[in-house]
Amino acid sequence: MRSAEYAPVDLPIAQRLLFRACMLFAACLACAAMPLGAQTPKRLAESPRMRQLQQALDLAEHGEKQQALALANTLLEKYPGFVPALKLQGMLLEEAGHGDEASQSYQKALQLSPNDPGLLFKLGVHALAAGDNDQAINLLLRHLRLVPKDGDALFYLAQAYHLQGQNDLALKAIRECSQVEPGNAQVSQKYGELLSSAGDNEAGLRWLLKAQKLDPSLERIDFDIGAANYKNMDFSNAVKYSKKAAEKQPDDASVLTLLAHAEVKLSQWRDAQAVFERILASKKNDLTSLLEVGHCEVELGQYQPAVDTLLHLLQLDPAQTLAHYYLSQAYAGLGKTAEAHHEADLHHTMEQMSFAPPAEDAEVEKGISDQARQLLIAHREDEARQLLQRNVKGPPATSGDAYVLVGALYLSMGDAEAALRNFHHALEIEPAVRGAHTYEGMLALQQDDVEKAGKEFEAEIANNPNYQPAQAELGEVRYRQQRWPDAAELLSKSRTSIPRLIYMQCDSYFHMGKVSDAKLAAETLAAFSKNDQKLMQELIELLSRNHQVELAQRLSSATTP
Repeated sequence: MRSAEYAPVDLPIAQRLLFRACMLFAACLACAAMPLGAQTPKRLAESPRMRQLQQALDLAEHGEKQQALALANTLLEKYPGFVPALKLQGMLLEEAGHGDEASQSYQKALQLSPNDPGLLFKLGVHALAAGDNDQAINLLLRHLRLVPKDGDALFYLAQAYHLQGQNDLALKAIRECSQVEPGNAQVSQKYGELLSSAGDNEAGLRWLLKAQKLDPSLERIDFDIGAANYKNMDFSNAVKYSKKAAEKQPDDASVLTLLAHAEVKLSQWRDAQAVFERILASKKNDLTSLLEVGHCEVELGQYQPAVDTLLHLLQLDPAQTLAHYYLSQAYAGLGKTAEAHHEADLHHTMEQMSFAPPAEDAEVEKGISDQARQLLIAHREDEARQLLQRNVKGPPATSGDAYVLVGALYLSMGDAEAALRNFHHALEIEPAVRGAHTYEGMLALQQDDVEKAGKEFEAEIANNPNYQPAQAELGEVRYRQQRWPDAAELLSKSRTSIPRLIYMQCDSYFHMGKVSDAKLAAETLAAFSKNDQKLMQELIELLSRNHQVELAQRLSSATTP
């Protein structure tokens, strides 16, 4: 029985694919009964290897799995290319929990019988479980060309596309699966999940409710419905369904987190605080839960506990920007005005920084970049360019954008010549293309050609006045040129979160005599550089040179391992 929430890493394949076991037994028999050359089915059925295979199958069907496996192994020692025995061996190894060995048996069988639908399906799902989504997609598509209406294969193909970040193809596959199996609750649940993941929360919720009606006992269905309601900003129903889910999975952190966040949205502070504390009981020092406990304590007027919670959080992770905002409120509640103003200023400064994309998006982008990099290594540049152009985030990529993206990858691979070739071509076909001048300037900076770098960044800003990466890089150029006001202004406008550039901003403020701004930049830098001991030492020395010994000592003690 397939699971609607396919988690390839933490649930054994054998448990997920028991519904195919009978088919595999049948396939072993059917394959063995096929005529080979001049042999007739009758003669083959009387052959020693067929009798041994039948004996092994009988043993397996009666629960004698070890004896069946031993007999299959013996059979393969005599007939190493006997596909039915390889399939049986793989199935028995799989049921015994030896997934890697089972895959090897299936692989050998597939090499000998490349159009075997059962093997293509098995290996496709094995690849999905192993995280090899490309291979899973390839094998499942081959299977579906032979068995076009296989609902199970369409189900797992949809999941593979989803994990690959190809949501349109994932939805297409699960839509076809729902047409093949219109009354299957698990398919409806997966369709709802994928619709919600793609941003169509209303349609996703409809399919999830349909799935629940078909089978109220579906695993995690209450959680999925609660999550869809949360995304639809229906927080009352999000609380309702996540409470039901929490009753069934009282120790599931994801369920508890959804419940608590929904309660926060409804300003149910005491309830939310209690749930976050439940999470902390099993996940000590969970950063999100600590932040939200501090938030709830502020809202409940528990100011000193809030200060204690938030300071503990910032000790664990100084980059928790929102903690400074709640901390400023807690200090204000205690009447500590100076501390409240300082935390508010620090929150504002840190909030201006550019942050990384959400983890899920970053993972998808990394996967696409890795694929494109492999294509470039294989000298398939056109394919890499097409892949990047299809999967770029935001507005549709132009042809010029695609050349810039390929050039950036070449730059990361250390191939400056190929990178420049792509940047130059991008500018030829699209003179105002975003990023090409910036990357060329970055390459010039690496080669210590500050003048050329400055010209490239200026050209970028002339075309794209608000392009923050170019502003940040030109800020570094001005810093190297000791043009402190220009450097500080550009770095501030760029909202950079790159620690080395924040250091330059801090030093520029000190040169300008803007000590208050410099100190805020120093605290911001410390928040982003806790684990960079070399840069932190440089910051401490910078503060000491500028007579900020107390702050230097505080930041030094806060970041000491």
